[in-house]
Formats: sequence, C-alpha cells, structure tokens
Amino acid sequence: MQRTDLSLETIILLDRVQRHREISKEDHMRLKDAALVEGRYPNLLIAGPLAKLTGQSARHVRQRGMNKQYYLDLIQELIEKHAPVARKEVDDLLLDKLPEILTAAQKKVMVHNLLAELQRNDFIHNRGSRRASAWHPGTIRN
Repeated sequence: MQRTDLSLETIILLDRVQRHREISKEDHMRLKDAALVEGRYPNLLIAGPLAKLTGQSARHVRQRGMNKQYYLDLIQELIEKHAPVARKEVDDLLLDKLPEILTAAQKKVMVHNLLAELQRNDFIHNRGSRRASAWHPGTIRN
C-alpha cells in the first residue's frame, strides 16, 4: 500500500508471483522493467526493495539464495577439511541452503555445476569414479 503508484492490475500480478502462479511473458517483462520482480521466467520472485516494503526480506533471501561464491566456498572448505568427500556429503551440505524456488532436480543440477566449476578451475579434483566420487583439494588454494 506504500507504493501508491502501482495499478490494481500490477498488484494482482505481484500477488500471482508471490503465490508462484504463472503470468504471461508480457506481464513478466512489464514487471521486470518496473524493477518489481527478479529471476528468470517463469521462476519469478518479488524484487528485494518490494520484499522489504512488505516485510518479507527473510523470505526473499531464502527464495533467492546466496551468491554463487558462497556455495563454492562451502564446498571447498568441506573438501579441504574432510577429504575425500563423496557427492552425498556435498549434497547434505548444500541442498537445504539452495534457493527454495528451485525443484529438487534443479538443486542437484546446481550442485553438479558448482562441482564442475571448481574442478575446471583446479580447486578440487575427483579421484573416485562417477558413481563413487571422492573429491580432494586441487592444486590451487584461495
């Protein structure tokens, strides 16, 4: 209600976004241009400033997740302190910390991509097999 410049139609669209209901691509672009939503279509969430106005800052952070470097640092620390580390241990560390808006399958893919990035940059390497990974620290240290 503090944003008196918003039309009733815009408020209804924002309500749909908050309830994870689908909106059209045109409506998405209109809300994004007005800086009212974040994320990739169709997985949208209300923008940070709007979440703050509505008292939903904590929910916004849980849905949006942390920055990628946070997750990369967690994986590296786990592997440096507890090598060899199986994929299940990495999953146990990260899955509940990833954005709530992602499905379980999307979270698994994100963990895979994080591990691949660390391996590609030689921060970690796998001495096990694909099925029974054994992650170890790489040659580069932060």
